[in-house]
Amino acid sequence: MALHMLGKDPNSPEGKSATVYYDDVTDKYLVQGLKVLDDERLSQLDLPDHETVVEIPKYMTQYFSEVHGGGRADV
Repeated sequence: MALHMLGKDPNSPEGKSATVYYDDVTDKYLVQGLKVLDDERLSQLDLPDHETVVEIPKYMTQYFSEVHGGGRADV
């Protein structure tokens, strides 16, 4: 497994969510967050049955290297 934890939400209860990971084999991010269950918001998405949506606080985007002008995640 090639997952690298990039950052956890310091304000999360018990420190268990949200978390941003980077997979250096697939060059993709994995995001752990609160599962979106609100039907009104979900109805606005074109969401296939095999996918789900999670939400993270806006300040967690600091862990995505592209936000800071980088290319790939630097791990």
